[in-house]
Amino acid sequence: MTLRRTNPAGLSPPTGFTHAVTATGGRLVFLAGQTALDADGTVVGDGLPEQFERALANLLAALRAVGGEPRHLARVTVYATDVGAYRAHARELGAVWRRLAGRDYPAMALVGVTRLWDEEALVELDGTAVLP
Repeated sequence: MTLRRTNPAGLSPPTGFTHAVTATGGRLVFLAGQTALDADGTVVGDGLPEQFERALANLLAALRAVGGEPRHLARVTVYATDVGAYRAHARELGAVWRRLAGRDYPAMALVGVTRLWDEEALVELDGTAVLP
């Protein structure tokens, strides 16, 4: 299984994402949206960075449960209730990503939403991975 990350010269240089990811020879895993819920179903973390860290940890826990690793992520979509806050915390969020998932960035998108399922949730992540 291979994931080839491509960042074409004619596009703006990516920061914290990859423009295109080509997957060959593996199993597709679709990861459901994860927020900052703890094992009891309570949203934890008062701010966006804390909630992002928990949501990413939850996404990676689901991935690991099926035998995957962060490097297998081909695509991640981030849903945020406040895009301005997301941009304001971009450096912090990038540091969280690198600490938990490394530097093999998937294709990513950020989508602003009015609210998430749990009203306290500020961010949700879902993804697609390709496992060998």
